Amino acid sequence: MVATVLETHFPNLNLMSRGKVRDIYDLDDPDLGRRGDLDNPNPLGDRLLIVASDRISAFDYVLPSAIPQKGHVLTALSEFWFGHTKHIVRNHLISTRVADFPLVAQEHAETLEGRSMLVHRAERVDVECVVRGYLSGSAWREYRQSGTVCGAKLPLGLRESDKLPDPLFTPATKAASGHDENIAVERMAELVGADVTESLKTASVALYRVAADYALSRGIIIADTKFEFGYVDGAPMLIDEALTPDSSRFWPLDGYEPGRSQASFDKQYVRDYLESLNWDKQPPVPPLSDEVVRGTSRRYLEAYERIVGRPLL
Repeated sequence: MVATVLETHFPNLNLMSRGKVRDIYDLDDPDLGRRGDLDNPNPLGDRLLIVASDRISAFDYVLPSAIPQKGHVLTALSEFWFGHTKHIVRNHLISTRVADFPLVAQEHAETLEGRSMLVHRAERVDVECVVRGYLSGSAWREYRQSGTVCGAKLPLGLRESDKLPDPLFTPATKAASGHDENIAVERMAELVGADVTESLKTASVALYRVAADYALSRGIIIADTKFEFGYVDGAPMLIDEALTPDSSRFWPLDGYEPGRSQASFDKQYVRDYLESLNWDKQPPVPPLSDEVVRGTSRRYLEAYERIVGRPLL
């Protein structure tokens, strides 16, 4: 049985940040380097250790319940997609094998195995690069009100969950806490520059097209997804995670029917449960029922198995 992990605590490593799901450790530390790989005079360099916990967030809050094997799914599925899309844009993954990590990290192999990535450090672009192939979520809400999505005019008469004529790039500002805000492409250009915006838009749409076509062959519709990018040596690099149930809407192809919301393999199941409670979306955050915890874990594992073609464990 794989142990669940809500938080990691490694006193000999430098915790750089703790996000809603991931704990990120800074390995670019001279003290760590002196305790690192003896065969490598500069064993750490510009590298980070990203650990995917079993935390889950919804409505901008981290829930008190852990989802078994969630961190393993996020890591393994990201590794799969990084490999599948590396011909489109390079990514930050170095290795998911603990044996490849610096010795100071290998001390924590029992916790890190299967849920961690050694990655290149990049200068992060603080904009979420969202690509939508289907009309759902906040895009559907905006479309009903104005016929637009992030300011882009769409054809009249579309229904909820309809496939869009072409994948739509709809960036969002990243929030350290709270909800990310959808913005127009023009606003992104003001924030990060026109050249960066065009480059990341092109990469994001290309990534989505390749992933969506592949997933469809595996019986899954990727309704939308979000990417994060950084820059290394002046070139873009795909970072964070890629095409997981946390960052995407995954719908089963065999149950797809436009005109309504869809069954999913992502955390919509959790959102639906929380909406059924008498909760005002203010602290304290309610725990999930045992049934929802098991159901969420099962959905994440099935998403992995369908896409990759084999069980995770």
